[in-house]
Amino acid sequence: MRVLMISDVYFPRVNGVSTSIRSFRYELKAQGHQVTLIAPHYPHSDVYDQSHPDADLIRIPSRSIPRDPEDRFMIKNKILQLIPKLRAMNFDVLHIQTPFVAHYLGLTLAKELKLPVVESYHTFFEEYLYHYIPFLPRSLMRWVARRFTVSQCNAVSHVISPSRAMRDALLNYGVAAPISILPTGLQASQFQQGDGARFRNAYGIESTRPVALYIGRVAHEKNIDFLLRVFQHTLKQLPDALLLIVGEGPAVPHLQKLAQQLGIDQATRFVGYLDRDTQLLDCYSAGDVFVFASRTETQGLVLLEAMAQGTPVLSTIYMGTRDILEGAEGAVIAHENEQQFSNELSRLLTNPQKRAQLSIGARKTAAGWSTQAMTERLVQLYATVKRSCVG
Repeated sequence: MRVLMISDVYFPRVNGVSTSIRSFRYELKAQGHQVTLIAPHYPHSDVYDQSHPDADLIRIPSRSIPRDPEDRFMIKNKILQLIPKLRAMNFDVLHIQTPFVAHYLGLTLAKELKLPVVESYHTFFEEYLYHYIPFLPRSLMRWVARRFTVSQCNAVSHVISPSRAMRDALLNYGVAAPISILPTGLQASQFQQGDGARFRNAYGIESTRPVALYIGRVAHEKNIDFLLRVFQHTLKQLPDALLLIVGEGPAVPHLQKLAQQLGIDQATRFVGYLDRDTQLLDCYSAGDVFVFASRTETQGLVLLEAMAQGTPVLSTIYMGTRDILEGAEGAVIAHENEQQFSNELSRLLTNPQKRAQLSIGARKTAAGWSTQAMTERLVQLYATVKRSCVG
């Protein structure tokens, strides 16, 4: 199978979409398929590309986006100039990964190359846009998100949803295109045991100090404000506890200020970005409990990554996290109530026997989400879409 992918984001821009694309691309190649990705050039992507050589990655010159320093707009003409080169590569299917420039130029490329189009719906925009355009009413932004979602999904041959909840939302919006549920799996490397003691030593964290851990994009829609308020209650019961917030994003200054306002800044540490290939597994292993409260996840891959390291998860359950957390042996589900969540966190941080039991279950749960199995399903979907369009 020869696949052309196009995305508005990719590493070194770190988020769940980049992780999903990389996981599927690596496994598709491992299974003998050709996968070419069109993605933006970032100010620092040359450094990343030198350390992660990828002959099938086409970087497109890009410009900055107002109010969003992390992301880039690919320049349209630079993509269109690739059409003769892409036509000669004889692709079987085009896979759009994001709904911005990549969506509309992906449709243009598909028309020029006469390819069927698959699109992944990674982001729950209904609960996302108002964080970034706060001067417009939230109800209006939800309506806008639903309308452009329907328009985009109905313009492609097949839609991929990472969870049941996201599929159901798309159907309720009025999406008529066929929808398949296909989560992102875990690569084999993510099951290699990290060294939590090494991470704690590197960051000066005592081996016996209770650590609650959040890893992910530090963005407003991730509901990290709630975790900070929860931790304020937790410190009353466990004054030596530490909250680690690992990742980058636009909400960092706001959260640092909130931690100061809550009086927990000395017990809260913002670590920033960690390299997935060197430090991240150690960090997952260094946590006693992984905490999560996002309302907008279409899957929640970090929950699986934590459980693959045997780190128990304490989380609310919304949207795509439901598929992972319901029945998970390594997770405790809590309501979005500060005191109740805090009580559960304190109970876990003070009960090593319970954490050890959950750790065994966490690894067992994560083992059922392999990239190999998910990618085999993706290849079958590509083949089905290709046959239906030829027919």
